[in-house]
Parts: sequence; C-alpha cells; structure tokens
Amino acid sequence: MSNSSNKAVVAEAKGALDKFKFEVANEIGVPLKNGYNGDLTSRQNGSVGGYMVKKMIEAQERQMAGK
Repeated sequence: MSNSSNKAVVAEAKGALDKFKFEVANEIGVPLKNGYNGDLTSRQNGSVGGYMVKKMIEAQERQMAGK
C-alpha cells in the first residue's frame, strides 16, 4: 500500500498546480523541466515547494481579509 502524499486532493486541480509549480520555479530561477529532474539539488526542489506554499498562504490570507 502506497502512503504517498504527493497527490492532489482535488484531482481537477493537478494541471493548475503543475502550471503554478513551473511559474514559481521560473520566478526563483530553478531550471525545472517536464519529466526527470533528478539533476536538481534537494535545496532547489525544496525551494520550489516552499515558495509555492508561501504564495498559497499569502493568497488565502488576502482572500480571508476580503482583498
């Protein structure tokens, strides 16, 4: 049984999340590409995920504040 948490809770959001991931990677200068990215460091990959979370939290805070 797989215990992967690397799945979108809302399957329909997968495409939008992938697009967001590539936008964030481009913003912070990480050369992310479709397919295999094993040549990237853990730090590079982690920075993409961390920045994605930061941006999602900021968007949610703006929404909660009514902005």
